[in-house]
Amino acid sequence: MNKRNVNLATAVVVNSTYAGQFAGEYIAASLLSASTIDDGGLTVKANISFKEVLKKLATGSIVTTAGCAFVPNSSVTLTERILEPKELQVNLELCKYDFVEDWESQSMGFGLGQTLPPKFADFMIAHVAAEVAQNTEFNIWQGDTAAATNNSFDGFEKLIAVAAAAGDIPAAQQVAAVAGGLDAANIITELSKVVDAIPAALYGKEDLFVYIGSKAAKLYVQALGGFAANGLGANGVANMGTQWWNNGSLTVNGVKIFVCPGMADNKMYAAQRSNLYFGTGLLNSTNEVKTLDMADLDGSNNVRMIMRFTSAVQFGISEDLVEYA
Repeated sequence: MNKRNVNLATAVVVNSTYAGQFAGEYIAASLLSASTIDDGGLTVKANISFKEVLKKLATGSIVTTAGCAFVPNSSVTLTERILEPKELQVNLELCKYDFVEDWESQSMGFGLGQTLPPKFADFMIAHVAAEVAQNTEFNIWQGDTAAATNNSFDGFEKLIAVAAAAGDIPAAQQVAAVAGGLDAANIITELSKVVDAIPAALYGKEDLFVYIGSKAAKLYVQALGGFAANGLGANGVANMGTQWWNNGSLTVNGVKIFVCPGMADNKMYAAQRSNLYFGTGLLNSTNEVKTLDMADLDGSNNVRMIMRFTSAVQFGISEDLVEYA
């Protein structure tokens, strides 16, 4: 490691040897985007400066036999759930010397006029935004503020589990996960259990989805490609075998499936999109990274990358949820 980096907040390790002119390309590991948001799986509430109250209204039986007198014949109960985005941030500091002594010196200028290599700066901005999107997708489902790192907000898996434990989700809508976990032989049966647990009042709603993780989706595609035990025949859907699926939409027993890469492997949920909320201050703040050259501020050769944003999720009506866990 370059000795000039020892005291920096962000260490840059260059595990390669300089040998000629830089080829002009940077690569990084594949990242998840915040697919549950980007693909329309949640109702997004932006411009929340502090918190937003989600009002819930419930009535008793409101239809009775008619009569001449006005007699109030039902109760109206107002309750609420709170959507309170948590403040999160990204702080990175890079030393320009790491690039002077490596591949990118020709694109940086000279002396006090040196800047972070433009191609690398653009790459890092895109990479940071993608990392934040991946973190957000994970936290939407598996986030837990009680975790040691505490770099998240509480996700749906925790929120729904708390509601189920409190009895706020009807027992008939709490489906026990199969022992040993999901596999290609049981995925259709287990998905059908989730659909069977959907209340009659919700079944057929336009924005109703069964939310599943990437593992469950792969197993479902595999199962539909040909498992005679599930009644599909040896060659699966339309006798096409493993070639039947081409990244199109999926359904199960008449209900649309929404694939969530951030969800745990052996969990599934059924809900209306209009009952699941993602809250943030400014929606575009999760895609904006500011770069700050410190040369004119403290005379150093450092460049800082900064992002600040707020995020949270919440559901509205617990009685309209199905949990498979």
